[in-house]
Amino acid sequence: MSSNLKIVPPAHYPTTTSPFKFAPSAPGVQDSLRTTVANPTQPTSTHPLESRLKQWRAQQDALKMELLRRQFGIAEPVRRAVELNIVRAGEGVVCKELGGSSKVHEEILMGREAEVDWEDVYPGEVQEGFRREMEGLMGVRI
Repeated sequence: MSSNLKIVPPAHYPTTTSPFKFAPSAPGVQDSLRTTVANPTQPTSTHPLESRLKQWRAQQDALKMELLRRQFGIAEPVRRAVELNIVRAGEGVVCKELGGSSKVHEEILMGREAEVDWEDVYPGEVQEGFRREMEGLMGVRI
């Protein structure tokens, strides 16, 4: 079996720790004077399950594109990648203003329109506070 047809991605989480990046007097405590602390631009998840799920989705997408390439040739994965880039470039303009999800077109192209993610249930921005919403429902203004 070819290496690019793997179903499950390999595990990339660390299983051991290096004693050299810690302070010699206190093992387990990082010595920030000897090693520089990288300041990531995006927050990274500390839970291994979240990174594992991201790797799973990336592996499944790569497997799907590889199977499409083997069945239909290189034109089909290239066409889908171009369509996905076009949709991502203009995404969110119309759908957000209509009150829907901002990634509807991307989900359709990726074949995930039937999935319900947490972004679908809890939108990223809060329109008004809980108290103001309850005041509007009860007809009470404070």
